[in-house]
Amino acid sequence: MYSLRLVVELIIRTQTLHYSMMLLGFVMVLCILGAQATVDLRNAAALAADLCNTKPTDVVFLIDSSRSVRPSEFEQVKVFLAKVIDGLNVGPDATRVGVVNYASRVKNEVSLKSHKTKAGLVKAVSKIEPLSTGTMTGLAIQFAMNVAFSEAEGARKSPGISKVAIIVTDGRPQDNVRDIAARARESGIELFAIGVGRVDLTTLRQMASEPLDDHVDYVESYSLIEKLTKKFQEAFCTTVSDLCATGDHDCEHICISTPGSFKCACRDGHTLMEDGRSCSACSNAATDVVFLIDGSKSVRPENFELVKKWINLIVDKLDVSETNAHVGLVQYSSTVRQEFPLGRYNNKKDLKEAVKRMAYMERGTMTGHALNFMAENSFSPNQGARPGVTKVGIVFTDGRSQDYIGDAARKAKENGFKMYAVGVGNAVENELREIASEPVTDHYFYTADFKTMNQIAKKLQINVCQEEDPCECNSVVKFQKKVEEAVQALTKKLEAVTKRIAALENKIV
Repeated sequence: MYSLRLVVELIIRTQTLHYSMMLLGFVMVLCILGAQATVDLRNAAALAADLCNTKPTDVVFLIDSSRSVRPSEFEQVKVFLAKVIDGLNVGPDATRVGVVNYASRVKNEVSLKSHKTKAGLVKAVSKIEPLSTGTMTGLAIQFAMNVAFSEAEGARKSPGISKVAIIVTDGRPQDNVRDIAARARESGIELFAIGVGRVDLTTLRQMASEPLDDHVDYVESYSLIEKLTKKFQEAFCTTVSDLCATGDHDCEHICISTPGSFKCACRDGHTLMEDGRSCSACSNAATDVVFLIDGSKSVRPENFELVKKWINLIVDKLDVSETNAHVGLVQYSSTVRQEFPLGRYNNKKDLKEAVKRMAYMERGTMTGHALNFMAENSFSPNQGARPGVTKVGIVFTDGRSQDYIGDAARKAKENGFKMYAVGVGNAVENELREIASEPVTDHYFYTADFKTMNQIAKKLQINVCQEEDPCECNSVVKFQKKVEEAVQALTKKLEAVTKRIAALENKIV
C-alpha cells in the first residue's frame, strides 16, 4: 500500500509534468490568447496544517456578560473561546489561558495557573455563567492588569512570554476605558477588541493596540463571532516551515519563505509597494485617485467603519507621494461633502488617518448628484488635480440611487476618467455597470456582505501603465524562461509539501 506521502507526491509530480508540457507545447497558442496558468498546491499543503505550533503566551479573555447579552448569545461566546483554545498549544511551558467574566463587577473565572490541559480548560469555560448586570469594561481591564496577569495568578515574567488580552463586548462601557487601556498597553499587554452588534466602535479603538486594523474586529451578531476563530488561532501561530507552500500569504507575485515567516518579491520590471505585498509595473506613475463614498443611512455606522478600512486597503496598494499617487475623498448621501481634495496628504500615514476621521453622514442616496460633483469639481485644477495625469474615480454604494445617474456617469467617462464601481448589499447591478469604465468586467465589483469587501480591495487593480503582454509574444525565448521558472517554483513547493507530509506521517505514527 502506498504511503500518504508517496500518493500526494505522485499526484503533484503528475500535475507539474502535465502543466509544464502543456505550457511548452502550446506556447504560441497562449501568446495569441494572452492566457496565464497557475497551479495551486494549497490543498495538498493543508494536509500538514496542524504542524503549526503556538508560541508561549499568557492569554486572558475578558468577556462581557452584561444584561444586554442574552443567555443564548453568551453560550455562543463560550463556543468561540473553546474553538480558539482548541487551536492553541496549551500547557505550563506553552500557552496559558485565563478567563475574566465581567458586567458591573468582575469575576476571575479561570486563572492562568488553573488548567494545564486543553480539555480541563474547555470544560471550565463551558461552566461559566453570565453576571447579567451593567458594563464596566474599564474595571475589567484594570482587573486584568493588576490581578489576572500577576505572578500570583500564573502569569510569567520572562521577556519571551507575550501577554495578550482579548476583550469581547456588545455595548458602551459605563466607565472610562481610554486611560486604563493605555496603561495596560504601556505595561506590555497586547489588547484585542471584539465588538458585537450595537457596540460603540470608538471605544473599541480606544482599547485596542496598534495597528488598529489588526486589533479591532466587529461582527453584527454573536452568531457570527465564530468566524473570528481562525484569525485568533493564527495570531498565536509561530513555527511553520514554509508559509509560502501553504499559501498563507498575500504576495501579488513571488513569496519567499524565511524562518517562521515570509517576505514578498516582484518579478523583473516591477517594484514592491509600501504594503510589502503588492507590485507596481511603474513605480513612478503619477495618478489622481478620488473615492466617492456612499454615506447614506442604509450603510449603518458599523458597516461604514468597514468601508473606511476597505479604502485604506486600496491606499496601501498605491505609491502615495508628492510626485506619484494623489488621493481625494468625497462622501455623499442626500448632499455631497468633500472630505479632502487631491494632494492634501502626500504620505500614506497621514492619508489613512484622514480616512479614519471621516464622519458618517447618513440620510439619502443621491448617487447621480455625487457623480456630477466628481465630474465637475473633484478632478479640477483648483481641487488639486494635475494636468496630464491619469484620473481614477472609485465609486462605492450599497443601494439604488434616488436620482438619475446616466448623464453624470457618462460625463465622467467622457472626461477621460477611469471609473470603478463597487457595490455591496442592495446595490443595483445596472447602475454599477453604467458607472464602470470599459471593459466593465474589469471595473465593476459586487459583494453581498460588507465583511467581504476586503476581497474586492485585493482584486481592484489601479494600473495606469501600458498593459503587459501576458506571454511577451515578441520574445518566445523569454516566455519559455518564465515557464522554466514556474516549473522550478512548483518543484520547490513539491519538496516543501513532501517534507511537511513526512512530518505529519511521523506524528500520526
